[in-house]
Amino acid sequence: MYNMSPLSRGLINRLQHLLTSNPRTPSAPFILVRSFSTESLIDGSEIQVPQSRIIEAKSGVMTPNSKRTGVIAVKCGMSALWDKWGARIPTTVLWVDDNIVSQVKTVEKEGFFALQIGCGQKKEKHLTKPEVGHFRAQGVELKRKLKEFPVTEDALLPVGTSIGVRHFVPGQYVDITGITKGKGFQGGMKRWGFKGMPASHGASLSHRSIGSTGQRDTPGKVFKGKKMPGRMGGQQRTLKNAWLYKIDPARNLMWVKGQVPGAQGNFVFIKDSIYRKPDISLLPFPTYLVPEDEDTTTLEPLIADLGEEDPFMMAD
Repeated sequence: MYNMSPLSRGLINRLQHLLTSNPRTPSAPFILVRSFSTESLIDGSEIQVPQSRIIEAKSGVMTPNSKRTGVIAVKCGMSALWDKWGARIPTTVLWVDDNIVSQVKTVEKEGFFALQIGCGQKKEKHLTKPEVGHFRAQGVELKRKLKEFPVTEDALLPVGTSIGVRHFVPGQYVDITGITKGKGFQGGMKRWGFKGMPASHGASLSHRSIGSTGQRDTPGKVFKGKKMPGRMGGQQRTLKNAWLYKIDPARNLMWVKGQVPGAQGNFVFIKDSIYRKPDISLLPFPTYLVPEDEDTTTLEPLIADLGEEDPFMMAD
């Protein structure tokens, strides 16, 4: 026989007591309650009951290991802007539509730290009953799109906190994730950029063919991963290191340099860049908290700092 700990002996004694008690009604159900007293613990210490976490919406100090939440935006389309030096900047316009924190996930309950962000508005008749019950349980308004962003413990925000475009700073780099445009079933030339077959004699009705796909007797098969005609687009892609040129707090708009994956009207997810990390001293942490006496309708757009030297003159 091996030596059992007092914790195991106490549990076995409790189980034997429940099984042998009230023998006249053996078919009656019983409930096994796993309760331990302070005497049953090996070191004699008391059981520590975890206290509920208090999350407040207040500004903090961001550390190099801190990870902020992202936002959900709607792609409005592409445009072009000219900076103060006269250079043309192709941009994509994104609209951050009424982002709020709809759920907080912590280590005590879910095993990790994350914030669920809701975007837009939607009627109750257009949502499923589990979705409506989720919003009512959290005490927030019905949202059109939800997205979960992993964060660190110091970047948690209470449920109902509003997040706008001033969560980001003009001039920083962001990563944008979206679903690319679906192109349907396409051939090898459009899908993979093949040059096609010869367009002269001897290529009858095979100008856009992909050519040979396999070998002869050895190995006598088509290898997996061969670039062939198939479904194109409609996949999740992430644009990394997108430069944020301008934000408009009054309309919750942001202009990002370059193209963003997805069609006009699609949802995209924006977060701080992983590879080109922004200056933590410039970012609002955990987010920008709007003062109560601030009139957001009179705010002017914010543009990235381009310096005081003309890049064209420097090139000469």
